[in-house]
Amino acid sequence: MKFFDDALGWMNRLCTPRVSSLDALRSTVLVPNSKLRELSRRMASCIEDGLGKDTHARATVKCFQTYVQDMPTGLERGTYLALDLGGSNFRVLKGELGINKYFYMEQETYSCSQDLMTGSGEHLFDHIAECLKKFIDAQGLNDGAEGTPPAKSKSKNRSLPVGFTFSFPMSQRSVDSGVLTRWTKGFTCDGVVDNDVVELLRRSIAKHAGLSVRICAILNDTVGTLMACAWKDPKTKLGLIVGTGSNCCYVEKVDAIGLYVGDPDKEQMIINLEWGSFGDNGELEGFLTKYDQEVDANSVNPRQQLFEKMVSGMYLGEIFRLLLVDMAKANLIFDGRIPEALRRRRGITTDVISNVERDPPGSYGNARECLKKFGIEATDRDLEVIRNVAECVSKRSARMVAAGLVAILNRIDEPEITIGVDGSVYRHHPHYHNILVETINELLENKKKINVILSEDGSGRGAAVVAAAVCKSNR
Repeated sequence: MKFFDDALGWMNRLCTPRVSSLDALRSTVLVPNSKLRELSRRMASCIEDGLGKDTHARATVKCFQTYVQDMPTGLERGTYLALDLGGSNFRVLKGELGINKYFYMEQETYSCSQDLMTGSGEHLFDHIAECLKKFIDAQGLNDGAEGTPPAKSKSKNRSLPVGFTFSFPMSQRSVDSGVLTRWTKGFTCDGVVDNDVVELLRRSIAKHAGLSVRICAILNDTVGTLMACAWKDPKTKLGLIVGTGSNCCYVEKVDAIGLYVGDPDKEQMIINLEWGSFGDNGELEGFLTKYDQEVDANSVNPRQQLFEKMVSGMYLGEIFRLLLVDMAKANLIFDGRIPEALRRRRGITTDVISNVERDPPGSYGNARECLKKFGIEATDRDLEVIRNVAECVSKRSARMVAAGLVAILNRIDEPEITIGVDGSVYRHHPHYHNILVETINELLENKKKINVILSEDGSGRGAAVVAAAVCKSNR
């Protein structure tokens, strides 16, 4: 295979101790299928621990219960609001669900400054409540009726149902409560960890007279992704995010959930894996490279979220940069010089990888222009090596994610399964989807038909669908 030949060529020429042989190439960058199967087995074991009554507390893959047990039927109707907090921006959305799977959505995006991300939790939720009120006022929804079908009159004094997408690790007590277990993605707001974030938001909402809303469901973006796809395709059983962070959820039988204390008449529940922390107890031994260790050591949460740091967009650019620095030191690119952008920690962003790989083989126009924006001038020879580095980084990510998915797919005894996926890495990388699908099919123990589809705004649309399903169930 040309990819392996090219990659082996430049890797074997390296004189640094980090990567200098075929064995190092396969074990640290490309990860052969035999090791991926081992990773899948370790993930499966961690999932069992997370689901177990006596092992949940020590599990790194927490398998949190979401209490989302009513899957969408496609017949949901009404107007619902959604909040989406998961990064440096957050959104407020209005979704209208109608017949023939009609969905109309309007939204506003609001910035979440560094001060908000690192200040007090009260300040953060006050800001969210204020933006929610502005949106409702602008939409003329002050007198909105709960679950009112589109184009029908609104009854006064009825609270608008809200689905709250909160894309951080949390332990849920019910479908409308969630306790933050740790901040990720650069957030460090005090007064939130170990507290119910829905209750904190409700307190902030209560400060605004006339703001009549009801937070009827809290979910993370993986659950929203799954539900958004399940609304159209009932075979959807998994939701995956590969973006700034990475996480996965799936539909599990309640009989397999050791801590389940819910409705005895329900047969299933969506489980939020929080698989970004896979490896925090040593499960990734033999997979972590020195580059991964350096990225981890310089992160805001050392020794945490190790799997996420190997596969997600917040970190792939930095792994890519560290590899390029070694290429330069080995005199394989830039005539041995290290450009200023490569000297700075996080000086290269993950989107560069996608842009470099978007060029057809042997063509480097897009890559050259992209690197120029970072002040990097590169020859065709440089760009050939840089593309190989990019391919190694992105391919490892997709293949490791696939191995994690296989650990779940092997649990589901159905002949056809759909996986809904969202996130910037998956959306924008030109080959990620194909690598993911190919690797899943290579690793699956019991062959079945697997469909991998892009979710249509799981964080927003999915939150509205969850709110609709919960309201329908409550009624």
